[in-house]
Amino acid sequence: MPTFRVPLKATIDDSYDIEIGERLFDTLIPDLTGGLFPGVHRLAVITDRNVEELYGRELLALLERAGLAASMFSFPAGERYKTRETKAAIEDSLLDAGYGRDSAVIALGGGVVSDLAGFLAGTFARGIPFAVYATTLLAAADASIGGKTAVDTPRVTNIIGLFHQPKKVYIDTHSWNTLTDAEIRNGLAETVKHACLGDRSFFEYLEGHVDAFAGRDQNGRAIDPEVAARVAASNCMIKHKVVAGDVREKNLRQVLNLGHTLGRALEPLANYTLSHGEAVSIGLAFQLKLGERLGYVGAADRDRVVKLLERIGLPMSLPAGLPVERIIASMHTDKKSRRGEIRFVFQKGIGDMMRFEGGAYSRPVPDGVLASVLEESY
Repeated sequence: MPTFRVPLKATIDDSYDIEIGERLFDTLIPDLTGGLFPGVHRLAVITDRNVEELYGRELLALLERAGLAASMFSFPAGERYKTRETKAAIEDSLLDAGYGRDSAVIALGGGVVSDLAGFLAGTFARGIPFAVYATTLLAAADASIGGKTAVDTPRVTNIIGLFHQPKKVYIDTHSWNTLTDAEIRNGLAETVKHACLGDRSFFEYLEGHVDAFAGRDQNGRAIDPEVAARVAASNCMIKHKVVAGDVREKNLRQVLNLGHTLGRALEPLANYTLSHGEAVSIGLAFQLKLGERLGYVGAADRDRVVKLLERIGLPMSLPAGLPVERIIASMHTDKKSRRGEIRFVFQKGIGDMMRFEGGAYSRPVPDGVLASVLEESY
């Protein structure tokens, strides 16, 4: 039988802009009318029910006023709805409404929305373009750079998805003023993670300015726009530096999972009653304790990170009632696990990461060592 080789070589430029500012609908609409999505004739605004009330209807009215064909598709708010079932329901609604390859998606909301909407855009009609309009600090810190999109399952988070880069990202820091303190803490956990892995000076800035985010539920004061802009920009720059060096998560990009090997394992075990930021905070504290035992981080740096997490009001202890063996079993489903070994990335003090044999940024940790440190973490 003859054998044929199909040569498929391509150079793809997936570069995109991130715009940081306040009330960016006035930028988004001209971008759309000016050709952000060439050849697109219909827009699907995908959001959750909370953001639909706050910003979705306003955006839809602005799109229609600008002569753009658009409809809104929303789903219940919360990580527990970032599922294959939600994605399928929205896809069916798009098909019922006649959407096809001449369509594009605007993901309006937080990280759950951008993860799910980006995944949908990457698979609908074999891939349509999308843009992210981030309304939360967590989305600005975690979901705005990198193109990783996914949904959760009852067993593990973010295991089913793909890489699909947006055409542009808008980070509206004014919208952070509508967030609850719990939602702010959620985003600050990822922000602290970024400072720990890549920028000691930014960590020091957070030590001096993190109180600017506190207390808005009680007194209604706004976040200082300069602080918000600095936090958004630093998050983006740290993550960009990592992603640009490893787009497909072959090695360096694993450092972005600092605190996530345990954190992501806890979320489904707790039936998503822990927010992502709370789970990451617990994972950061555990990684520090484990890293100190292995000689990667000193007590002084550990104490500084712990103190900052405490000031933010984030948890650092494991939820009561979760057996260690179940936690370890859940960590074995992590994407970084190889050959049945749980792999961790570790801080090297504050602002740098450990490198191991062969230049790897993660290393396996035996289950027995993990169990010992987990027992100390309740």
